[in-house]
Amino acid sequence: MQDIYVVGVGMTPFGKFRDKTIKDMTGEAVTAALSDAGVTADRIDGAFFSNAVQGHMEGQHMIRGEIALREMGIQGIPVVNVENACASASTGFKLAVDFLKAGNGDCCLAVGAEKMYSDDRALMFSAFDSGWDVSNGEEVARRLADLGAGVEEPQGSKSPKPYSVFMDVYAGFARLHMKTFGTTQEQFAAVSAKNHAHSAHNPLAQYRDAMTVEQVLHAPPITYPLTLPMCAPISDGAAAAVLCTGEGLKRLGLDSSRAIKVKAAILRSGTDRPPEDYKNHLTRLAALQAYEQAGLGPEDMSIAEVHDATAVGEVIQIENLGFVPFGEGGPASLRGETKIGGRIPVNPSGGLESKGHPVGATGIGQVFELVTQLRGEAGARQVEGAKNAIAENGGGLHGVEEAAACVTILGR
Repeated sequence: MQDIYVVGVGMTPFGKFRDKTIKDMTGEAVTAALSDAGVTADRIDGAFFSNAVQGHMEGQHMIRGEIALREMGIQGIPVVNVENACASASTGFKLAVDFLKAGNGDCCLAVGAEKMYSDDRALMFSAFDSGWDVSNGEEVARRLADLGAGVEEPQGSKSPKPYSVFMDVYAGFARLHMKTFGTTQEQFAAVSAKNHAHSAHNPLAQYRDAMTVEQVLHAPPITYPLTLPMCAPISDGAAAAVLCTGEGLKRLGLDSSRAIKVKAAILRSGTDRPPEDYKNHLTRLAALQAYEQAGLGPEDMSIAEVHDATAVGEVIQIENLGFVPFGEGGPASLRGETKIGGRIPVNPSGGLESKGHPVGATGIGQVFELVTQLRGEAGARQVEGAKNAIAENGGGLHGVEEAAACVTILGR
């Protein structure tokens, strides 16, 4: 089986860009990735274009990748459009890996792009409404939010302003974790404060102001226990990666010293399970597969990027990835084990909470960060001695967990 490498990455800033189109941001990210790799567009043998909401926001329901990439001269090759909710980009990345392993070419492009911000607030927030079974969406939302029943919501802990219904769901997951393990709001706030401190050193992050735990706790509420800084913002942005086979590295004459090996790429869908059965969470099962494929374990990881659409997501995912026992994610975060310089740095980019979350680009945004870290090029947020890195990216909701999850392991 061929070894697969990431040879180039590119990413736009994440934020709110009224004057930029999907084409603009795709072009910026892809141009940067091709330049970073040292290849030209005509050397790309296949492309996977990830996007989740352009159809909803703009009416471009079909051939999104062919349209976004044609103006860059990427044409006449297989272009595959990928939609898998918030896991779209990591799914496209995994498909690019498989494309190369199958012998379909030497060099492949994976790109994710999303333009989500709109002055039409109802349209913008409703972009998330199909991330679960729409045939009974209201009942699904109520059932998931009710997972936290039994944990009292303090008066004044719900925002009077519109927000995504998914925040009620994440709050339900948070309160279930609190009820089951004794996790506290302060521990969730520690996750958020840590990520905002990390993003202060990321020039591509949407928010770059460091925050203390107290500032997070006293920020405007969304829905208990979540406050505004604990929740990922609405974002625009794009990210791209150029992948290559080992043989392609030689044939194209690329710089192997900056190539980062793909040691595992796993995509998994969820299953029916009781909400308290954390050991069979799809991300834990995907992580076990990824560790087996890579021949590594949690103890071998130098760094992680996880899907913190809210702070509770990071607590749950560091448990699923095996960095701490179930129920210990909150205390470990409060102790500082997941900050840069800690035992296992998590989300040095700032994570989705402060780097931003353009959903169709998020997974490759994680790859961008991990490749930058493994190359030792992350500047003030560099994790020293990073050798192996893991990314977790989930999408949608089905049952009591994400509908899909990707776990990717990269290494020197």
